[in-house]
Amino acid sequence: MRESNRLSALKVARLTKPGLYGDGRGLWLRVASGGTKAWVLRFMLNGRARAMGLGPIDRMSLAKARERARDARKLLLDGSDPIEHRCSARRQARLEAALGITFKECAERHIASHETSWRNPKHRAQWRSTLATYAYPALGELPVAAIDTGLVLQVLEPLWRTKTETASRLRGRIEAVLDWATAREHRRGDNPARWRGHLDKLLPSRRKVASVRHHAALPYVEIPAFMEQLRGRDGVAARALELLILTGTRTSEVVKARWDEIELGAREWVIPAERMKAGREHRVPLSDRAVDLLQELPREAEFVFPGGKAMTPLSNMALLGVLRRMGRADLTSHGFRSSFRDWAAEQTNYPNHVVEMALAHAIGDRVEAAYRRGDLFAKRKRLMQDWARYCVSSSRDDEDRVVTFRGSVHG
Repeated sequence: MRESNRLSALKVARLTKPGLYGDGRGLWLRVASGGTKAWVLRFMLNGRARAMGLGPIDRMSLAKARERARDARKLLLDGSDPIEHRCSARRQARLEAALGITFKECAERHIASHETSWRNPKHRAQWRSTLATYAYPALGELPVAAIDTGLVLQVLEPLWRTKTETASRLRGRIEAVLDWATAREHRRGDNPARWRGHLDKLLPSRRKVASVRHHAALPYVEIPAFMEQLRGRDGVAARALELLILTGTRTSEVVKARWDEIELGAREWVIPAERMKAGREHRVPLSDRAVDLLQELPREAEFVFPGGKAMTPLSNMALLGVLRRMGRADLTSHGFRSSFRDWAAEQTNYPNHVVEMALAHAIGDRVEAAYRRGDLFAKRKRLMQDWARYCVSSSRDDEDRVVTFRGSVHG
């Protein structure tokens, strides 16, 4: 009997009885009880019997199976395990495929996996637009594994002096994409877009090339006079701006306020987590003037400050429109939070953490944050009442008076 090539293509096609049929030199055709057929190479290695699947007959002809078996026997002659050799080859192929993924593909996958946690639609849009505008032309079609410091600088350097803030955000986004790619094993090594200890040695500090632009704020000493003018103006947008100043809240929080968030009896306004920048529910204490303002408004709509169209809130731009009509286009509505912050620091002895919590800022110190699990509502209520009293004051005596915090400074 022949030691090899015992089978023929015709015989392979006709075999239906379950069992093993040898072709010789360790190559076998396995016919399963369900009728499926596959090739198996059986061999001995280091005294152990091994079996290596070569594939089903619909993808592996008899001739191809013999060729695969010959290749495996050559590895055995060299002292290699053909099964381990195949596994290693597959791992290498997966690695090469992973390393071949482009920067743009990684960026899009990174965004897709994180954008649900980005509550601000504008933030999501900016992520895509900055990468598409500035990073993709140079990096987009390159393998992410090939991105190095020189390529990152090629993107950043033309922007660093002329659009410093944009370039800084772009750098952070490139770094995040490359970190994601490394975690997914699409690249190896250090992140060429990292700032500390790397790009900070190659690019000048942002402060040296461009001054940081803050939201234009009104000096707090001018707040009483400004508020007097504001109270004299009619319109829902003027009242929205007044409430924003009285409560130290943000524009989007005010214009999207709903009546079901406000409890005038308890003198509080509860802003839900999904509308807060920090993603946490925020209770806002309402001063006497804030309560009076809200009581004077009609309750004809879902929103406290309804827009021009039915079932829509007031536009963010409406508050800027009020400022322009007052001849104060130099100001922004967000800047009044700075006015409040400066007043609290210079004209009161309220503890810093009380003021920061009134502004819904996260507590930076982890130890302090761990101990301050409450929202200090009673203390913030007194703070906002003092702020509202200052806002409606008109004399220099009131402006210069330092407000004493009625409670423990450390509480």
